[in-house]
Amino acid sequence: MPKKTNSINFEKTLAELEQLVAKMEKGDLSLEESLKYFERGILLTKACQQALSEAEQKVSILLDKDGKSELEPFDQNSNNE
Repeated sequence: MPKKTNSINFEKTLAELEQLVAKMEKGDLSLEESLKYFERGILLTKACQQALSEAEQKVSILLDKDGKSELEPFDQNSNNE
């Protein structure tokens, strides 16, 4: 069973960010509401970026070769052959 941490749920955070963007794009919000949504969006963006960075580090560790962490680029075509 995976260890529980204080990490975010990436999918839920991204979904909330997408909802904020959709509401802001409608243009129906007051300036105050827009600023509040923008501030929340910045926080959500940073949280998503952090989660992606942590995932990238985990992948790098899993691809560890000869005691050195090497990040290998993902090639979608390599699995389709």
